Amino acid sequence: MCGIYATNLPFTEKEIRVKLKTIEFRGPDYTGVLQKDKLSFGHLRLSIIDLDVRSNQPMQMEDYTIVFNGEIYNFQDIKDELTFLGHTFNTTGDTEVLLKAYKEWGQAVVPKLNGMFAFAIHDKIRNTLFCSRDRLGVKPFYYYWKDGSFEICSQLKPISQNKTINKEAVSIYLDCSYIPSPHSIYNDVYKLPPGNNLLIDLNNKTHKVEEYWNLKPVIASDLSYEEAVDKVRSLLEDAVRIRMQSDVSFGSFLSGGIDSALITSIASKISKDKIKSFSIGFEDPKFDESKIAAQYAEILGTEHKETICNADDILKMLPNLLDYYDEPFADSSSLPSLLLSKITKEDVTVALSGDGGDESFLGYNYIDWVSYFKKLKHIPYFIRYFVSMILPRFIFKEKTSGFRTILKFKNSNDFIEGIFTGFNSILLNRSFDWFSNYNSYKYLSNNDFQKAADLNIKLWLENDSNVKVDRASMASSVEVRSPFLDYRIIEFTRTLPISYRYTPGIKKKILRDVLKEYIPEEVFNQPKSGFSVPLGDWIRNELKEEIEEHLSYNLLKQIPNLNIPKFQKMYRDHLDNKRDYSSYIWRVYIFIKWYNNFKKK
Repeated sequence: MCGIYATNLPFTEKEIRVKLKTIEFRGPDYTGVLQKDKLSFGHLRLSIIDLDVRSNQPMQMEDYTIVFNGEIYNFQDIKDELTFLGHTFNTTGDTEVLLKAYKEWGQAVVPKLNGMFAFAIHDKIRNTLFCSRDRLGVKPFYYYWKDGSFEICSQLKPISQNKTINKEAVSIYLDCSYIPSPHSIYNDVYKLPPGNNLLIDLNNKTHKVEEYWNLKPVIASDLSYEEAVDKVRSLLEDAVRIRMQSDVSFGSFLSGGIDSALITSIASKISKDKIKSFSIGFEDPKFDESKIAAQYAEILGTEHKETICNADDILKMLPNLLDYYDEPFADSSSLPSLLLSKITKEDVTVALSGDGGDESFLGYNYIDWVSYFKKLKHIPYFIRYFVSMILPRFIFKEKTSGFRTILKFKNSNDFIEGIFTGFNSILLNRSFDWFSNYNSYKYLSNNDFQKAADLNIKLWLENDSNVKVDRASMASSVEVRSPFLDYRIIEFTRTLPISYRYTPGIKKKILRDVLKEYIPEEVFNQPKSGFSVPLGDWIRNELKEEIEEHLSYNLLKQIPNLNIPKFQKMYRDHLDNKRDYSSYIWRVYIFIKWYNNFKKK
């Protein structure tokens, strides 16, 4: 929806406007700056609800000032409650509701909110700055803090204080391909973790981070399968309904997957008007789902827009990657995401998406890996360890480094951690100190599948998927709303038996049974390719010259803790088509591109 900024550093209004200009794409409709009480606030508005200037920000009311990014989907319910308590309203948007709700309930307002949000409220009475981020980390929140001085922003670029590279973050990135909260690529700059508040005491120049929501230990539901299907359907319908509030044009992403198909199906059922749907396809049939998406659109009666693109179309987005993502980020599916948002903006400003369905309903391939490892555990560890040491040398040679590592895992918890931190590191020295922020999520359930899903929700979803969608959509000033990321759905599905969601050969079982009410099974049961690009082939062909230019030894040695000989061998093996090391090559290439920009600035 927007971009927010706040600081107690002595910048002029002109300096702040220059800062905001660097991320103007987040909110091109209005730029607001307010300076008072030795604080500065900035806001970039993408107008979605109550398009009138009365809802521009920063917004002031009595002793309170707010900058807010996101949407409060249940703001009307909160507004009704506040009206009953005697409050009156001058706007029809959610910003004023949030500000008056804070006045009424203080910090206790946050658990009442259902939405995607990041905001900062100056409370002049208490002389504090109260900040919060939504439960799943859909909206970004960065902050610089040093000796009582701070900057807060939706992206890193406007935060300009003494930027030095966080070397630990570089190592984490080389393992994960992204940088998880609370870290950022810079020292003294942090991401507020999802489901947390940040309270800055302006008198004492202190700050503290406090959790208001998190995943809890799983308590199993006793619902029958039929009851669970009804509940999932009901939750999804409400999650879609409340995300269809908009005063601007509206649409839905539609791929060949069942998640976006189900969201678009429900939206089509609810909407009085024909839903506009958007998909992109690829000339390479191995990566193209456009024909399936077109079948969905025909069945649902959407006004469908399909764009078939080739490698050049996608690669043209490459220079934009660094402009919009601020820090090293190596999910290559961000390229088609950028293109999809660009195409969508030609017709609508708000789009529903199916993001988050795989996390709750066990749709990712790693769920199969967990199943395989559960079987592998039946082999005594000493035998597996022996095999890992002998077979790679005498039979499989170079092709077993990942398999060798997997054989050495003693238990499922370590294996599940390895899914998200990598089985084949390119670091000289590997440390997992950073993982202490996420380790507890392996122990909220006794079931290995749920453990993997929980770690995915807390680690990958926030730091990869949500970052990709937010930056790609905001790059074209499009707001994406994801019903599957409604916290009520996350909480409920975790209580369901695994068999309701996954059985060998059938992922997202319960979603399929809801979807077949709208689309015939033979249509949505076709093979899917996922939202990905042929990166491995591009590195050997279309991108080869570009990649090689950025992988010289002199450039590689600038990357702290990189095992250069190992990486170079992986690169050669990839070019020789011995292995697919594209994900490692891509993350190193992206880092060097980013680092070169950093040095220039």
